[in-house]
Amino acid sequence: MLTSKQRSKLKALAANLSPIGQVGKDGIGENMLKSFSDCLESRELIKINILENADGDPQILGRELAERLSAECVIVIGRKAVLYRKSSKKNFKHIEF
Repeated sequence: MLTSKQRSKLKALAANLSPIGQVGKDGIGENMLKSFSDCLESRELIKINILENADGDPQILGRELAERLSAECVIVIGRKAVLYRKSSKKNFKHIEF
């Protein structure tokens, strides 16, 4: 669980990120989860677009993505979700709080 201070720092870091993928009308698929998981492993912090035609509320989809990826949903603003998961890689420059 992230503290408000950690969440604030992650939001600031995410402001400059470009979305790495999108969730559309087909919902959350296994290939999408694998791709997002790989990105989280290499970056720790990712931003995802949730398209207009996606079924469901962006807040719910953002939390569901985070849960299925074993990540933290930092924030969902409009139709963009920001997810964080600490990388398990060794010799990796982790985000410091």
